[in-house]
Amino acid sequence: MSSATDSPAADVPVAPEKIGPEATEADARAITEAARESSWDRPSFAKGLYLGSFDLSLIHPWPEARSEDVERGEEFMARLTAYCRTMSGRVIERDARIPDGYLAGLAELGVFGMKIPREYGGLGLSLVYYGRALALLGSVHPSLGALLSAHQSIGVPEPVKVFGTAEQKQEYLPRCAAGAITAFLLTEPDVGSDPARMGSTAVPTDDGDAYILDGVKLWTTNGVIAELVVVMALVPQHTDSDGTVHKGGISAFVVEMDSPGITVENRNAFMGLRGIENGVTRFHQVRVPAANRLGREGQGLKIALTTLNTGRLSIPALCVASGRWSLKIAREWSNARTQWGRPVGRHEAVGKKIAFIAASAFALDAVFELSAEMADAGQKDVRIEAALAKLWSTEISCRIADELVQIRGGRGFETADSLEARGERAVPAEQQLRDLRINRIFEGSSEIMKLLIAREAVDAHLAAAGDLASAEASLSDKARAAVGASGFYAKWLPKLVAGAGMDPRSYTEFGRLAKQLRFVERSSRRLARQTFYGMGRWQAKLEHKQAFLGRIVDIGAELFAMAACCSRAEGLLHTSPEQAGTAYELAEAYCEQARVRVDEYFDQLWRNTDDADRELTEKVLAGDYTWLEAGVLDQSEGTGPWIADASPRASVKENLHRKYR
Repeated sequence: MSSATDSPAADVPVAPEKIGPEATEADARAITEAARESSWDRPSFAKGLYLGSFDLSLIHPWPEARSEDVERGEEFMARLTAYCRTMSGRVIERDARIPDGYLAGLAELGVFGMKIPREYGGLGLSLVYYGRALALLGSVHPSLGALLSAHQSIGVPEPVKVFGTAEQKQEYLPRCAAGAITAFLLTEPDVGSDPARMGSTAVPTDDGDAYILDGVKLWTTNGVIAELVVVMALVPQHTDSDGTVHKGGISAFVVEMDSPGITVENRNAFMGLRGIENGVTRFHQVRVPAANRLGREGQGLKIALTTLNTGRLSIPALCVASGRWSLKIAREWSNARTQWGRPVGRHEAVGKKIAFIAASAFALDAVFELSAEMADAGQKDVRIEAALAKLWSTEISCRIADELVQIRGGRGFETADSLEARGERAVPAEQQLRDLRINRIFEGSSEIMKLLIAREAVDAHLAAAGDLASAEASLSDKARAAVGASGFYAKWLPKLVAGAGMDPRSYTEFGRLAKQLRFVERSSRRLARQTFYGMGRWQAKLEHKQAFLGRIVDIGAELFAMAACCSRAEGLLHTSPEQAGTAYELAEAYCEQARVRVDEYFDQLWRNTDDADRELTEKVLAGDYTWLEAGVLDQSEGTGPWIADASPRASVKENLHRKYR
């Protein structure tokens, strides 16, 4: 191998020997910073929101899809809808497995190649129609959505399409399009969102023709039935026979799952998504050809994060399906059920929940469609939009599911099978609540997503502050940084004083929604000012004020959703005028509800119990309140360690990997 296999030094900021269980906080931060995309070559609407720049022209007029994409997308959706009617989500739920026949039928339709370019045998659908297809499949059973999302959004097709060589694309993409199920393997028993602790290794062979892969990967969605997987592993520093030194680093590899040394040791079971093929996969001395490495050595995390930038939009698409279904069930049930002389939906306590579901369902649709349309157009940087869509959609859809269970009362807690057995409609409301819960953890938990978005939101401040935001900088360095920062803020802060949101004539083309956009514009500037105050107050300690940053992110998410709703409603006025009136009503309803939440978030920025909670947490962790834990039995004690041993070794378990074709 030559030095051309290496990533630039900046991409490998931590020596491989320092990666693992002993990695420090500084190591973890350095690795994460190196992996994130720091440049902004295209405009970003969401980034502007956090900086007090509400540029409506970036999302309105509503992005228009190419007629060719719409025609092919609609034709495919018609075929997929017909096939989905032949599948039973009840069968998947009962058997905790997607029947092989369903998978074969989906493969025949081309579903496994929805995002793969047509030149490689795929359908080449836009992200919009890919998301609509996931929503439809998810309405049959969410495990179908999880299967296809893990395969195409983060599995082999996407990273190969973006980072693969011409040979890799030709070898893998046609197979994936034809039905070769794939998976993405990053998580380990002791590695979640902190890859600095990674234990899996890929050691180059002496001849440089291959790598020897060892390690254990946890929660490998699709791994139980995958033919191909993308594996993240640490390549140690190594030296060629000619004396060339390679710095190694976390790297990505395409691995054939029938390779000797691979064992699927467990098929994991969860509270929801009972048809998901998720397992624990052990690699022991697995030989992976050097030609299977994606990108350069040390580029693995950058590949992973780049893949996720738009890959995260699959989850908001699935949330759209839950919102639509919940609205349908809430409407029909609330008209059918009568209490105290009137349908339950006519009682305000229930009606408030219905109004929340209806408005939020419209917002879910608007946020996904806008983000996907912008990603398809390729003219905007949507990494923050996609992250916000994932964060906000998963949180709001879980609230919708919980409210639906409450509206259904005891029937909401009862299983569909039990309802049917006693002669009632088999509505799986409790199943939806179980199935949706994982979305707040999948592909970056809500807490991690808030930190990721916050990092991008305060990027301009960190760049301007320089050493002011560094805990390691000396006083003299901070003094020099203060001089430089003053120049940035002298130009930026005056822009936050006044704007279009203060002019009652602004955004009049939106009619009754104009006042909502004026609120968004005013709140965007207010948000930027509050971020500045936080930066000035805490400086280098701001990164540890995660509750404060989380509220900053939540405000931006609501503002993004409000803007998306307004643009969506106005867009429908021109494309579907028969829906425009009701769309305006739904958009206005969501905006009014969101304004209440935004005001609460602003209030909580500076009126909260964060400091007291932090002190209380420290005492809990120190064991000061163990007396409060008395009087119960913990039957999990003695069942195993908190984190399973992932030491490199040969597997002693049966291989549960299976083929569906």
